[in-house]
Amino acid sequence: MSVAQKKTAGTATLALAALGVVYGDIGTSPLYAFKEAFGGPHAIPLSQDNVYAVLSLMFWAVTLIVSLKYVTFMLRFDHRGEGGVLALLTHAMHLTHERPLLLAVVTGLGMFAASLFYGDALITPAISVLSAVEGLSVATPRFEKWVVPIAIGLLVGLFLFQRRGTARVGRVFGPLMVLWFLTLAALGIHSVVESPGVLYAVNPVYAVAFVTQFPGMALLVCGAVFLCVTGAEALYADMGHFGKAPIRLAWYGVAFPALVLNYFGQGALVLRNPEAVKNPFYLIAPDFLILPLVILATCATIIASQATISAAYSVTQQASRLNFLPRLRVLHTSDTAQGQIYIPLVNWLMLAGVVGLVVGFGSSSALAGAYGIAVNGDMIIGTTILGVVVFKMGKSTRVPMLAMLAVFFLIEALFLGANLTKINDGGWFPLVLGAAIFFVLKTWHRGVELIQARKRGRPEGRAERVRTSLTGAAKIPLTGIFFSASRAGYPSAFLHNLKHNMVVHERTIFMTVEFVDIPYVDDEERLDIEKLDDGFWRVIAIFGFRETPDIATILRLLGKRGLRIDVESASFFTSKAALVSVSKPRYFGVRRKLFAWMLQNSATVADYLRLPPHRVVELGTQVAV
Repeated sequence: MSVAQKKTAGTATLALAALGVVYGDIGTSPLYAFKEAFGGPHAIPLSQDNVYAVLSLMFWAVTLIVSLKYVTFMLRFDHRGEGGVLALLTHAMHLTHERPLLLAVVTGLGMFAASLFYGDALITPAISVLSAVEGLSVATPRFEKWVVPIAIGLLVGLFLFQRRGTARVGRVFGPLMVLWFLTLAALGIHSVVESPGVLYAVNPVYAVAFVTQFPGMALLVCGAVFLCVTGAEALYADMGHFGKAPIRLAWYGVAFPALVLNYFGQGALVLRNPEAVKNPFYLIAPDFLILPLVILATCATIIASQATISAAYSVTQQASRLNFLPRLRVLHTSDTAQGQIYIPLVNWLMLAGVVGLVVGFGSSSALAGAYGIAVNGDMIIGTTILGVVVFKMGKSTRVPMLAMLAVFFLIEALFLGANLTKINDGGWFPLVLGAAIFFVLKTWHRGVELIQARKRGRPEGRAERVRTSLTGAAKIPLTGIFFSASRAGYPSAFLHNLKHNMVVHERTIFMTVEFVDIPYVDDEERLDIEKLDDGFWRVIAIFGFRETPDIATILRLLGKRGLRIDVESASFFTSKAALVSVSKPRYFGVRRKLFAWMLQNSATVADYLRLPPHRVVELGTQVAV
């Protein structure tokens, strides 16, 4: 096989995998998107003109936002091979670090985008699985009262399974989604062949005429239309996993035509049989295929939910590395796939939230009102941050690029206006949740800044005082490794050990773990080693924002550089800060109490770096705020 053939085969394999991970969310939108335009709380009258208008709006929304903005335009703007709003944020923060005000605005936008994401991450599994299971009531009304319990059972099972990892199940994600998209296309073609006139809706004139003649009705229906593009942001976020070419091949070769055909097939069905508007996705199939379709749809929605849950773990880990969240306990579910992680706290909080949504809203139609706002907000913020990146690039092509981004921003702003009309129908939920999570992220970020500022100003850490203390300290013939958050000055654990025990190790290493704004770092560039005074070393271990640090890797690389450390005789010193109030309670109020609680419950350095538990010494330190 030639090199070109191998490359083509590799692209096809990745495109198959991308169908299961990247397009699971948007691929299950036909279950509820078209139905909401004519059956939701903001339903419009069912007529041929209105059906053509909705189909035209859906076609051009998918074409402009997904095909043009994300697949064609935004995939060009990778940050060292990675995509997603947080990867884009790290790049923008790097470009704006000399402009404090602009940096603060960009950082705040990134925090809010991450906050909104969690609303989407909760709603996606709930609405997807509910809409699939609702097909049982179409097959037979006897199942109607069992829809919610069955959906909850499936979701609980899905979250319980997370601890085992998805490596084995993930192998069937791609083929199952291929079957799903082929089924969407086949059902759509069968219906369109019976009513081919529905294809006229491709003409944008129908959408433009509807918007100009009935602007109020168009604003309401655009909230349902936007549901057909939810999940588009996932293809940009997953660029680093699959690459641009496989994502584009999967979209244009399979996902895009299948989705369009199915939406038009549903439109053709309701024109032939208006009563089918109650659930056009399932009623488009022959009666004997409804139950198999329910099973296939349930599998597809579980895959879409799995992709969202995995993304929530990844976003949480990245947010922690950006100092938006404290260190959390992260477990690896695969020995070979580095990106497969499991965060217990996030898993159980998401399970509680998803089950609460299913019980509270009770149906996919009710949840549709809550869906869309969070995704829409993420899209607009991503467009804004990309605008900052393009502007700071300084290339000659930035003017036309900014003009194109302005068009995308305007389209998304119009959709946001439509989604805001759904606030009373559930749209309040992602906004309230996003605001609460933003409060948490901002509190932690600001608290860390204050602690670091306090530590830098401590008199006991001044070089002359440390040297004086060292002259009277007893030296022991062992290795002591002291962890520090900063690559300058002395670690808190070292200062406390010296102050209270008056001992110093014969070989003392100050170690700092840093994350840089690239996904992965080569082992050759992993360590920055500096010899200080006699017996003192400073080691900076550098990891990419998609990597997980561990002490075994660091010690192995230190040995290769000539600094060999015997784990069984070395001592690892860490410190954990405790907040002490020196100001009036009203100064920080709830934020200070929240930060103190997060500080005490964050994962220790020992857990985070997987230090040998029998060699760890943790020293407490108090920080006055």
